Amino acid sequence: MIFDVIVIGGGLVGAGLAAALKDSGLKIALIEPHETAPIPCDDSWDSRIYAVSPGSAAFLQQMGAWQQINAERLAPVYEMSVYGDDNTAHIDFSAYEIGIAELAFIAENRQLQMAVWETLKSSGGNVQILCPAKCTAIAWHDSHVDVSLADGSQLQAALVVGADGVNSWVRNQAGIEVSKHPYHQIGVVANFNTELSHRQVAYQWFRRDGVLALLPLPGKRVSMVWSTTEQHAAELRNLSAEELCRCVESASMHTLGALQMITAPAGFPLNFVHVNELVKPRLVLIGDAAHGIHPLAGQGVNLGLRDARELAKILGARCAQQDCGDFLLLRRYEMARKEDILALELVTDGLQKLFNNSNPTLARLRNLGLEITNHFPLLKNKMMQHALN
Repeated sequence: MIFDVIVIGGGLVGAGLAAALKDSGLKIALIEPHETAPIPCDDSWDSRIYAVSPGSAAFLQQMGAWQQINAERLAPVYEMSVYGDDNTAHIDFSAYEIGIAELAFIAENRQLQMAVWETLKSSGGNVQILCPAKCTAIAWHDSHVDVSLADGSQLQAALVVGADGVNSWVRNQAGIEVSKHPYHQIGVVANFNTELSHRQVAYQWFRRDGVLALLPLPGKRVSMVWSTTEQHAAELRNLSAEELCRCVESASMHTLGALQMITAPAGFPLNFVHVNELVKPRLVLIGDAAHGIHPLAGQGVNLGLRDARELAKILGARCAQQDCGDFLLLRRYEMARKEDILALELVTDGLQKLFNNSNPTLARLRNLGLEITNHFPLLKNKMMQHALN
């Protein structure tokens, strides 16, 4: 089978790229090794949620996916309150202050995934979905790339896009080096009913034991993301539902009153991943295959969707005769994305190190920095502009 582009990895970013290219005239193959699970028919909530920026929402809307998400499962964020580890220093961000409708939308992973996949399924013949299908070999040539599947199928394309996650098989096959270090932290996630209304405010506390965030869900519900040490994460996950609720209430300064668990806690390890090359001849990396950042800024999925958006724009704007795997064309993508990726890598890694430090002098300085920044609207607004894209 011959294609123009083979996208390996059918997560939100990889599937999003395929959906964005569905009307480009390119013949696309999307390869995903795992079967997609349907959204449950009950009223349960996914414990894995994303803070989707206005720019990412617009990208998803442009491809036709955002409109397919049940609006009752989305929660806009109008304000964000961030507190230092002395519980007094803080900084507030407001959509109203910078003249926009919302800072972000909180959406469930499975709702986003299904919306993009439904868009793909209705895209006609330009996108062929191979799922479940596992890649077993890949070979790059001057004029094309050969991809072998476990069922014996042989695929050929002008370009391969690696969107297969932080431990990318495609990246490893291409011999691209990565700089990686574990944070020795676990992101513990769970959802709660709240006694008090969150008023569409996202809360975050930089604590001595990690970073705790409570993000608004529809109604009087919140999603917790607690990035903490491996030992503390294990302790949290071993607590009873009642004990965990009391622990989160205390850690969040009882901001939302009494909590009631609605989704059991789960955890995922946190790592920093810097990829030395985003492109090679006939290869592009996007999403977690191209970078891995700490979730404290809530920008991981947006960073990946900006990858997909930029690559789709470059491939869609090329002249019809231009080879979509041309290295000079792919270099345009790398040059367009490197600054954004590096900036978020430095900010998130720096903040994690800054607040994961028990030095009392450093603690005073970082909390003072929050307070000073909070009193300079222009500086705050500049910080927010990047996160809105």
